[in-house]
Amino acid sequence: MSQSPSPSPSTSEPRRTALDALHRALGATMTDFAGWDMPLRYTSEREEHQAVRTRAGLFDLSHMGEITLTGPQAGEALDHALVGHLSALAVGRARYTMICAPDGGILDDLIVYRLAEREYLVVANASNAQTVLDALTERAQGFDAAVRDDRDAYALLAVQGPQAPAILASLTDADLVGLKYYAGLPGTVAGVPALIARTGYTGEDGFELFVAPEHAEPLWQALTEAGESSGLVPCGLSCRDTLRLEAGMPLYGHELTAEVTPFDAGLGRVVKFDKPGDFVGRDALAIAAEKAAATPPRRLVGLIAEGRRVPRAGFRVTDGSGTAIGEVTSGAPSPTLGVPIAMAYVDASHAEPGTAGVAVDIRGSLEPHRVVALPFYTRAR
Repeated sequence: MSQSPSPSPSTSEPRRTALDALHRALGATMTDFAGWDMPLRYTSEREEHQAVRTRAGLFDLSHMGEITLTGPQAGEALDHALVGHLSALAVGRARYTMICAPDGGILDDLIVYRLAEREYLVVANASNAQTVLDALTERAQGFDAAVRDDRDAYALLAVQGPQAPAILASLTDADLVGLKYYAGLPGTVAGVPALIARTGYTGEDGFELFVAPEHAEPLWQALTEAGESSGLVPCGLSCRDTLRLEAGMPLYGHELTAEVTPFDAGLGRVVKFDKPGDFVGRDALAIAAEKAAATPPRRLVGLIAEGRRVPRAGFRVTDGSGTAIGEVTSGAPSPTLGVPIAMAYVDASHAEPGTAGVAVDIRGSLEPHRVVALPFYTRAR
């Protein structure tokens, strides 16, 4: 649900979140990311990563794009606009889904929360928020539903890691024990009104807290104080990327693009052909589903390096003879596994876990890698 946090030049001044001054006071390394000035790291990527895996981390995700749909046909409008069956979503639950172009290409991957009978919250990636807003506005025409740009109405904080439930429980009377994964409920946290969602992008248990921007800083401070004895630390986008990579979670602009369909990405399960009515991209996605079932194209796999050199996005994957069989989409050193890892699209003939003879061309050197099933890491339940 977020693009790779690499610093990039910008011709205009990036936007700042409500927590910007706090990040700078904490000594964060800031970067221009998707038009926002965001914390890349506070200490080291490895330290922050390990804190989330073993204790807890606190993130500012206020760059994400919130869009609200309301009205008697809000659910039906989303059914038409997205690939999922959102009108069937129970109030208080959330669903991972996608918005596709008419040709089946992925425009963005999304999380949709049903807040009330006639109200849904769509959360888009920062870099795609305007594209999603424009598409939803166009696709909702003809339905009794209103589309509202709420990007300025929310700040978004996330507390992730094994200690996250205990930290949050000390600040709220909400029923966190009964709050299932991919569910959300309104409540108060440290006296601050919030949508409390049991969602995240790290592979760990945790919560995302949607609050008014003016409440972001006091909530951050309260979470920091409540988590002090548990080892909670502030975390930047850099470790969020390695956490999601270990968890095998796709990243828009890497595993997901407008040139890729959900079936190409191994995520065909999010496409609901059995929902009532038509939806944008249905015909193209039906063809993509048939093709994937009959003659699978390249498949998304995990790669673990046999050596120490790190595969990066765009690097060529080869067979034993040096013939190209795919391309790396994301790669990094894995703090948890202690070795370089990557996700890559490779030819179906080389996609089975344990396939021998696969290498990644790292600046002219063919470095051996092992094909594995995703994810690389799954938390203990």
